[in-house]
Amino acid sequence: MKCLRVLLISLLGLGTVLAGAVDAAELKIGFVNAAKVLKNAPQAAAALNRLEKEFSPRDKELVESQKALRKLEDRMSRDGATMGENDRRDLERDIVAQRRELKRAQDEFREDFNIRRNEEMSKLQRLIQDAITVLSQEENYDLVINDGAVIYASPAVDITDKVLKRLSAAQN
Repeated sequence: MKCLRVLLISLLGLGTVLAGAVDAAELKIGFVNAAKVLKNAPQAAAALNRLEKEFSPRDKELVESQKALRKLEDRMSRDGATMGENDRRDLERDIVAQRRELKRAQDEFREDFNIRRNEEMSKLQRLIQDAITVLSQEENYDLVINDGAVIYASPAVDITDKVLKRLSAAQN
């Protein structure tokens, strides 16, 4: 029992010494609002423009295919009752074939777009991470955290605008 009390007192003393050492060494802590950086970084807008430029022609083709299919469906609903059996069957087959092709093209478009978006996002995240690391080293931060697990961050530790400024400078 006496051993336990001595051990407990020793641990409390050690804890007090360690807490004092942490207080004595002033830590420089920074916070980065990752969502704000992703939204406002000029590289994000550039990535979005690249994706739009790359996928816009295919998107227009899909829209045209949808219009063509709609015309066939309208024709079927308008003239289907008065058409001959063979003409109606041919039109139905055309509609089914175009629906199938449109669905395949849409699925392929969506898959290709998601792959490219993920590639662009990965590049952007690496660039942001590098900017935060360099800024942290240059300004001697001991710890920089993002908003993934933060409950509260004072504006005094928020370096988000500095990161955005660095990314803007890197864009030019």
